[in-house]
Amino acid sequence: MCWPGFCLLALLLVTGARESRASVSDSFRDCSQFFYMRTPPAGVRGRGLRKICQRYAAEPRYATLYDASRRLPLYSAYTFKKSDGKKRMDTPWMYEPQLASHSEAGEMRVLPPIDDPAPLIEESQAVLTDFTDAVEYERGLLNPDQHQSNPEDKSSTYTLTNTVPQVSDFLDASWSPYMDVLRRRLNNFCRGTAFVVTGATVSGATIRRGSEDRLAIPKHLWLAYCCPRFDRNSPYEVRFMFPSYGGYALNQKEGHKVVEVPLKTLESFLKTQADMDSDLTLFYRDCVSENPLKKKRRST
Repeated sequence: MCWPGFCLLALLLVTGARESRASVSDSFRDCSQFFYMRTPPAGVRGRGLRKICQRYAAEPRYATLYDASRRLPLYSAYTFKKSDGKKRMDTPWMYEPQLASHSEAGEMRVLPPIDDPAPLIEESQAVLTDFTDAVEYERGLLNPDQHQSNPEDKSSTYTLTNTVPQVSDFLDASWSPYMDVLRRRLNNFCRGTAFVVTGATVSGATIRRGSEDRLAIPKHLWLAYCCPRFDRNSPYEVRFMFPSYGGYALNQKEGHKVVEVPLKTLESFLKTQADMDSDLTLFYRDCVSENPLKKKRRST
């Protein structure tokens, strides 16, 4: 006799339910292209950390550092090129079965129905049921679909290993508008690929389901970008925000205004938070500005 949840997980692992792949390992080797100079952030700590190369339609799309013990992504790293800001409305929520099976390779799959849970999935990561009674919170994407340029990149963001519980008022009034400000800024003034890291700090509070602590609730959301090649004739009010800048905000109902700061100021702030080391660095050599004139001279 087969327990329905286990049977469903086994079936999904064998047959596949989506043209999407992801891999979990102790390194980001297979998705290092999403980090500036192929160097991941250093100094972010957690329990049971898993490094996920998020793959969709057989292509790596972004990288996630996942704290499996708290079912919380500590950051997602992605590249920003050009984006129309539109969201996908037809993508089902997915999960990472390789977290449940402790395998380094597997298929990103559509979550099973809420009324037919799979215990192995629930033990290893967030599921939709965790948000059912958490009425003050929404599934907030660290790597937001509106920062992605094509439909497959957008769809790949809808996995719960890329989501954190965000207070609805904070998400609607502060964080989503900030994401759009950044989208327009990078669209207009970044002349190459921008490397973005978006993360969460740990508060100690959790979302409970029954008698179990299920999801860690972030204290802050934060973001940093690195655009080595940018428009040097950009308006004064944004010129100082290149090649790198960042921001952070409290994940709460009030007092959640986003504070934009230079990269080093953001790093100094994050070092005061739980699970951050004193040697925290988000970008290799703090993101080095490229001089297009020098590059032209070298090539001639």
